[in-house]
Amino acid sequence: MNEAQNIEWKQSWRDEYLKWICAFANTQGGKIYIGKDDKGESVHLDNFQALLEDIPSKIKNFMGIICPVNLHDDNGKKFIEIVVHSYANPISYRGKYYVRSGSSTHELNGVELQEFLLHKSGKTWDELVVEDATINDIDSDSIKKLIADSKEKGRLPDTKGLSNLEILEKLRLAYNNQIKRAGIVLFGKDPNHFFPNCKVMIGRFGADSEDLKFQEPLEGNVVFLLEEVQNILNYKFLTRPIDFEGMHRREGDEYPVAALREMLLNALVHKKYMGAAIQIRVFDDKLSIWNEGTLPNGMTIESLKTEHNSKSPNPILADACFKAGYIDTWGRGTLKIYKACEEAGLPEPQILEKDGGIEVTLFKAVVKKDVSEEIRNDFGTISEEIRDNFGTKVEATFKIISEHPEYSAEKIAKEMGVTSRTIENHQAKLKDAGYIERKGDNVGGYWKILKK
Repeated sequence: MNEAQNIEWKQSWRDEYLKWICAFANTQGGKIYIGKDDKGESVHLDNFQALLEDIPSKIKNFMGIICPVNLHDDNGKKFIEIVVHSYANPISYRGKYYVRSGSSTHELNGVELQEFLLHKSGKTWDELVVEDATINDIDSDSIKKLIADSKEKGRLPDTKGLSNLEILEKLRLAYNNQIKRAGIVLFGKDPNHFFPNCKVMIGRFGADSEDLKFQEPLEGNVVFLLEEVQNILNYKFLTRPIDFEGMHRREGDEYPVAALREMLLNALVHKKYMGAAIQIRVFDDKLSIWNEGTLPNGMTIESLKTEHNSKSPNPILADACFKAGYIDTWGRGTLKIYKACEEAGLPEPQILEKDGGIEVTLFKAVVKKDVSEEIRNDFGTISEEIRDNFGTKVEATFKIISEHPEYSAEKIAKEMGVTSRTIENHQAKLKDAGYIERKGDNVGGYWKILKK
């Protein structure tokens, strides 16, 4: 057994561990072992009898929950196991709420605490009504545009002859003449009047994030931002214009339309609207979109590469966007991004959990550098030199690099049936001997063949 995000080992008991029990109860549960060192080795507890009485009593008195506290014997060394189950209702310790994030425990405050309590009550952020909002805060043109956009998919219920309020109620964006948060975010004239950061920040950078060339902030509802962000990207930030009206890639596009559109939709639909603005960073060789919000429990970055269930933190907003034909409800968004890049001949996109949010990065196509005629004519001699100096395996690696300079070590290793570590060693030998030179980073770069 290894120490993990829901398992803790401690040599002795401290009352501060009650915070951890509270955090486990508020997330996925967990276990705390008292009488084990950092390596999981048992160390004898002299006061185990007193702890067996004190710990359950303190848990019940401070948090109102009951946790099994078990005594174990490891070759005469006593240790205690505290089993904490996950609770549907919020659990507090001394009036404060704690949760588990990875392998750490932290206290909830402000917006985080509000969202936590809301989630525990069985509600979502976007389904609550906005008390001081009226139908006058809704933009009619945005409603008309969504209805027009929905015709191709045919998912939207019949809205002919309905008022704006009736349309919102049919889409579950309003209730009892009150506008829900999802309605303001999707159709609001000025959603930032009610919620901060209903906006997208676009920045043009040079070599890195410190080299900001210029920027463009955009504010508005989801329907507006979905179209306007694409327009601004086209006219101000991308070298080659992209036809966003169609979903098919044209020759010359820097990035596949389907991938960019899906990235933007994911960010707009799944973002934490009480958090930071969506951030789009355009570099010379890549483009990234970041939105605040974490993956649902049980979902990992790797699972986004395969079929997975859709779990939006804003289900009311997501449902309206589904009816409009903007998104699917089968968790296929990330699969579309990967597929679009593969079909366009681009490197695999990168998806990261970063700074409390999710960042998706597209990389430009690697420009395959032709080996010069002189090197091509001398290839047999060069190859023979490499074979004599380093053996046939390194020679085989050099041949693949010369034909596919954009291949990663992992891809070459797969072709040759060896480990990527072996290929990295081959590349290092070829580089040190002056046969190849690395251009660009590990993700979007390539190997250049040199004439010695």
